[in-house]
Amino acid sequence: MQPTFLAARFTIGTDMTETVLVTGGTGYVAGWCVVELLRRGYRVRATVRDASKEAGVRAAVRAVVDPGDRLTFAVADLTGDEGWDAAVAGCDHVLHVASPLGLADATDDALIGPARDGTLRVLKAATRAGVRRVVMTSAANAASPSSYAEEGVTDESLWTDPADPSLSPYRRSKTLAEKAAWDFMAGHDGPTTLTTILPGSVFGPILAPAHVGSTQIVARMIGGRMPGSPRIGLEIVDVRDLADIHVRAMTSPQAGGQRFLATGEFTWMRQMAVTLREGLGEAGEKVSTRQLPDLLVRLISIFDKPLRSITISLGRRNRHSTGKAERVLDWRPRPASQTVLDCARSLIAHGVV
Repeated sequence: MQPTFLAARFTIGTDMTETVLVTGGTGYVAGWCVVELLRRGYRVRATVRDASKEAGVRAAVRAVVDPGDRLTFAVADLTGDEGWDAAVAGCDHVLHVASPLGLADATDDALIGPARDGTLRVLKAATRAGVRRVVMTSAANAASPSSYAEEGVTDESLWTDPADPSLSPYRRSKTLAEKAAWDFMAGHDGPTTLTTILPGSVFGPILAPAHVGSTQIVARMIGGRMPGSPRIGLEIVDVRDLADIHVRAMTSPQAGGQRFLATGEFTWMRQMAVTLREGLGEAGEKVSTRQLPDLLVRLISIFDKPLRSITISLGRRNRHSTGKAERVLDWRPRPASQTVLDCARSLIAHGVV
């Protein structure tokens, strides 16, 4: 029997003959997209940069759903042209989830080129193959005011200004990659359509210890490696709900040519800590519920580069609306508290903390 935090809210659909390419098969979000597609009966082809990674992806997926012969692999890298035409050949849809990691010390050159050029490689191959729909994973910070301190609720009609010098390289790369995708599709007159999904902070269960993604924040909290919480708010989306909205966007006739925010419930980091401390019992004893003063965070960030990149979000006031996704795709994200606890229990079960 699978743990409840892995099995929740998935519905096995009817048998499908359609094939979907998922890029970045070793990634946290991509892995759950593969799971969701398989559970709905699709055939899935996942890209990996190295064929040696195939066994690990298959084993991680098998922990939730038996892929049988419906999961295959293609070797392709966002930084090169080789392999992409073969990867999309015979596919009906593409979920372009792969993206360079937003490491705190990464530069514009390290992120923007691979993100933008990789996206264009995928789109060019997909349109040459005549796939029906490409669903691309962007980010909510590609549809945000430059400063999160601005009051209000914004939607998909807003574009982040990539020329703003205060933007982190990761945020700039996600914005420019999505802009490049829409610019490319504006000049395409074939049958392929594009939809972009803009998630918030992604948490939830992991499939394997090697696929922790953004859940490292939760791991640090329950491992006692955070002395307190900075006054930062996150719009938490469950990785399972994120996979769900990708598939909804792939199949909805109304979704073509549209952006959809998938941000989830706004939660202060201190509330995450309280949820973990109260919900995990003995396993949550190391979680600090202390609120760190903004001044202290700014002082520490002088010597802590990863922390420095998030100080712009201190006291965040801006929120995003998911009304469009709810209205057009009938998408409903689960409560943040459930996501955070399921994430923690999964990390513990997999021995990450």
